[in-house]
Amino acid sequence: MTTAGEGPALARPGAPALGNSAAPDAWHLLKTARELTEPELRKAVDRLAEPVRSVAGYHFGWADECGRLANGEGGKGVRAALVLAAAQALGAAAEEAVAPAAAVELVHNFSVVHDDLMDGDLLRRGRSTAWSLFGTTQAILAGDALLAVAVDTLAHRFPQGCLEAVRELSGALLALVAGQGADLAFETRADVGLYECLEMAAGKTASLLAAACALGALAARAEAERVDALRQFGRHLGLAFQLVDDLLGIWGDTAVTGKPVGSDLRSRKKSLPVVAALAGGTPAGERLAALYHRTEPLGDDEIRTAARLIEEAGGRRWAQEEAERQRTAAVTRLSTAGLTPDGTRALTALADLITCRDV
Repeated sequence: MTTAGEGPALARPGAPALGNSAAPDAWHLLKTARELTEPELRKAVDRLAEPVRSVAGYHFGWADECGRLANGEGGKGVRAALVLAAAQALGAAAEEAVAPAAAVELVHNFSVVHDDLMDGDLLRRGRSTAWSLFGTTQAILAGDALLAVAVDTLAHRFPQGCLEAVRELSGALLALVAGQGADLAFETRADVGLYECLEMAAGKTASLLAAACALGALAARAEAERVDALRQFGRHLGLAFQLVDDLLGIWGDTAVTGKPVGSDLRSRKKSLPVVAALAGGTPAGERLAALYHRTEPLGDDEIRTAARLIEEAGGRRWAQEEAERQRTAAVTRLSTAGLTPDGTRALTALADLITCRDV
């Protein structure tokens, strides 16, 4: 399963900054999050020894494979934007949440570097993946280093909430690893159920979005109940996020997503639309199961056939409806967090942006 949030580009080319608009624009929130957190990310990466520093710099889009300066962006900054927006929604200044926002982005990129290697993906953000250029050993070390500096960033740049923040992030990491392990195990299983697939997505993707929102609340020194409300907002949003990414992994456009469409089907990933189709008891689902359980590699024609069968078996429709249900559940949780009106609008705008994509 593709790590959520690393598929299609979210920001509109040339999207305007809206400044002090009463209804914060989500595009502007993402842009602001990148501007605030990138200096912290660069400081963290600059601390790494070579050649790991160059691998990480390439992964973030700051350099090409030869170490020359590049103008790429290190992802869309969705998780950082959630940290900052959650903190501001509870009355804190965005600057108070920059350290946890950077830490979350470092953890996310650690998982992305390793995920690309485990899945054998060759493209990320429209460029060759780190492991495919620098080799598996250097990619593993780069991912490990990003995780280490993420924890160190919390310890040294967020002293006012370090202990709780490290516990929050550690819990998310444990869930993320469990989800990743389940995702890999599902590839060789024929009996994956829809509930356990949702649990896998909750670990692999939703756990870090939940932690991002909770860390923003911790930066604002919020009470435990409000922290948990934002954590649950992030969890539901993360599930919606993964559902949309799974849909785009099957029916998206490589020119937009920056990743090869059909790679999950080629490797027989048990993504959510696939499992929903297999569990539906339809003739199309039975034909999909026969195709998925073949030992021979799937060619381009078989991948197109698999995508058609998933749609005929109802997997696409179920995933679209479940994504909307999870988005609605996320936004509903905001009403229990005691947020400012602008804060509620900002988080709702981010939820809409990252889930209402063309699938």
